[in-house]
Amino acid sequence: MTDSKSNWTAAGHEVSDSIELNPETAALAAAINLPSGFAMLAEDPDFGPAISIGMAKVEKLLRDALANSDPLIDASSRHLVEAGGKRVRPLLVLLTSLLGHGVTDEVIKAAAVVELTHLATLYHDDVMDSAPLRRGAPTAHEVWGNSVAILAGDLIFARASVFGADLGPEAVMWQSRTFERLCLGQLHESIGPREGDDEIEHHLQVISDKTASLLSTSGAFGARFGGAPEFIEILREYGEKVGVAFQVADDVIDLASAKADSGKTPGTDLREGVPTLPILLLRQAAAAGDEQAAQAVALVDADLSTDEALAKAVEAVRAHSVLHDAWKAARQWADDAIQSLAPLPEGTVKQALISFADAVVTRDA
Repeated sequence: MTDSKSNWTAAGHEVSDSIELNPETAALAAAINLPSGFAMLAEDPDFGPAISIGMAKVEKLLRDALANSDPLIDASSRHLVEAGGKRVRPLLVLLTSLLGHGVTDEVIKAAAVVELTHLATLYHDDVMDSAPLRRGAPTAHEVWGNSVAILAGDLIFARASVFGADLGPEAVMWQSRTFERLCLGQLHESIGPREGDDEIEHHLQVISDKTASLLSTSGAFGARFGGAPEFIEILREYGEKVGVAFQVADDVIDLASAKADSGKTPGTDLREGVPTLPILLLRQAAAAGDEQAAQAVALVDADLSTDEALAKAVEAVRAHSVLHDAWKAARQWADDAIQSLAPLPEGTVKQALISFADAVVTRDA
């Protein structure tokens, strides 16, 4: 009788304990484009090569981890990995590991854990949002349907958990708590604030859970597995605050930037009914008797299915001071993130973290 398991690739199957580069993935090291704020690392003679080679190893590990002998499972689970992305979370793991003994195989696995966890949530988010595109490519549910997309996301999370188990119970606990927060954030966003809740506080908590939690864990992972445990809580706090700044800035960019800058139609979040800080501030102003805000809210709440209606709503929001107020809020979160780094030793790592927090709220897209 044929073993029914022989045709299937188990989670983490044939992923070597020693993460070495082959010629194809070694070429990735030379092609690494660091996100805004991290570019100064490339100029460091020691840390630059450590980061670029480390990121290439992460990329190889991600692809190896999701490979499957079944063509459909292989294609669907590797879909977003191969679509690319900024890889900010694994980069943060590698960067913070340099506060200790640097980028080891454990650090690479920790970086893969956070990126795989992030990718798993994107599959689920895209199904919930009926999003047609992700990173310029059709979303998994558009290609294979909702059921395959959801199960592919579950499979990716399972493979993240395998690497977490390799790193020990502490890593499993951190990943589990983070995934719990990711789910709670999505649930609270879907349910909305309860009667009597402050809508802005609710929104910021959703952002903290959905976006900041994984950046917080990324910083903690780097310190833990890079051998700098004394900095874990500092980097956890930094990730939390810079994550909120990042998402609030995204909310503003959705309204403030031109399509050529951001790559998407301004006001996409408006059209999809996504709650964002500028719109919550606008509603708050309208409720307080601000006539300009009330007129803008009326346009925001109208039928935005046509480009003309959407453009009018975006222009009305841009004309109000709430956009500036939201930028100020993002700047404050970024400044608080930078302030949290005060106990870190001076050097390239600290400066890169400061530069990243600053870039989060000065970028155009």
